[in-house]
Amino acid sequence: MNSITRVLLADDHAVLRAGLRLLLTDTKEYEIAGEASSGSETLTLAERLQPDLILLDLSMPALGGLEALPTLRKLVPSARILILTMHDDPQYLRQALKHGASGYVLKKAADAELLSAMRAVLRGEVYVHPSMTRVLLEDILPEAQSRNYEQSWEALSEREQEVLKMVALGHTSAEIADRLGLSAKTVETYRARGMEKLGLRSRAALVKFALQEGIIKRD
Repeated sequence: MNSITRVLLADDHAVLRAGLRLLLTDTKEYEIAGEASSGSETLTLAERLQPDLILLDLSMPALGGLEALPTLRKLVPSARILILTMHDDPQYLRQALKHGASGYVLKKAADAELLSAMRAVLRGEVYVHPSMTRVLLEDILPEAQSRNYEQSWEALSEREQEVLKMVALGHTSAEIADRLGLSAKTVETYRARGMEKLGLRSRAALVKFALQEGIIKRD
């Protein structure tokens, strides 16, 4: 992955795109490769620009984000596609992941959470907005017993356990940092280290593990 990530913004609201442009360019990590205001324009620009990451709205004129997803996956197979939407309907979430989205973030998410989601999907993880994590439990639980984990929970340090438990419960890095008196970067380091020790690559996989081991309980 290049030091500067090229991003395609796909949303029909110009004001939102302007806000995202300002947020991302201020980080010095991202370059706005292009902006699209419709699904069809998104396909055209994605094929031409070959961005590293696409922030994709679901509700756009001409062609919606869900409809565009399968074609986007073919046009830019190496790109990560992060859904940024106002829809918190579980069906939208399931369909987005089924059709190749790397993550799903609600527009009400704080700036810091959006940036965390972007970094997660660029690492190859699947990111789901914390408020919707438990929506996937019905899909996750039947498979929970089949996963062989590389190391046990006891192999983690106390701090790694604290951080991963809070991640599994749906807390953002910023929230965890505030509660534990750490920086967000330090929290992400503990998270990455603990996930690597357990052989886990996504929050969904972590939730499976935590449920199976009794670290968290299903409400």
